[in-house]
Amino acid sequence: MRNKVIPTSAWFIPLAPLSLASAIYFGELQSSSFLYLNELAQTLPDTLWVWLTFLGNGWGVFAITFPLLLLAPRVLTAGIFAGVIAAITSTALKSYFDLPRPAGVLADGSFYRLGEPLLHKAFPSGHTLTAFAIAAALYFSCDKDKRKPLLLLFIVAALVGLSRSAIGAHWLTDVLGGAGFGIWCGILGALLASFIPERYFSIQGAWLRLVAIGGVIAIYAHLTQIMDHELNLPLQYGSIAILLITLAFFIKAQFNTSVTKSE
Repeated sequence: MRNKVIPTSAWFIPLAPLSLASAIYFGELQSSSFLYLNELAQTLPDTLWVWLTFLGNGWGVFAITFPLLLLAPRVLTAGIFAGVIAAITSTALKSYFDLPRPAGVLADGSFYRLGEPLLHKAFPSGHTLTAFAIAAALYFSCDKDKRKPLLLLFIVAALVGLSRSAIGAHWLTDVLGGAGFGIWCGILGALLASFIPERYFSIQGAWLRLVAIGGVIAIYAHLTQIMDHELNLPLQYGSIAILLITLAFFIKAQFNTSVTKSE
């Protein structure tokens, strides 16, 4: 695993967004920074921001990364581990801090909001935390010489975070907190996945079959739930298609003894 080492410096990266979040919060810039971003974001259509929010939804990002089941199962496993850690971390931190969201503090009509008002458990932004967790997990679970293009994942994750302020759901401090804690969750996910022996990633092995069952559950979730907003329905249908196609190839591989796993 020398080619997949997580540098010590990576563990300190989250301190940057967390420090900025603290400066904004204790500097009493929370409302002004949020209102500025919220207003600025309205130059772009709601659909764009809602679709970006979808990339921070657990079911959404799982579907989009699901083809890695066939292409890079260890990388997908890192993402799954990171997602689980992110969900636990987000729930715990939201309950611990229990801070009000913009709709719980600012007057109705003083900012743009899409969807029903969310009032409580602001910090950190769960969507942002998930997006950065998956980005970090995928990045650090790849070989070091293949990581550079994956830096784009962090840009996407940042846009996911901005979308939460754009639709009026989160303060900028929530987004920055989600980014910081999300990166830590992603690094942990990649680290845990690196310890799993190669034999467990056989295309016909029990672990990948369990992940495939998760794909079936994800299809059910996309069919029976609205992920964040009705504008995301086209993405949900696309996610179902991705899941079905991947599962079809995976099932075919179960009957082909000549298939070998690639990573």
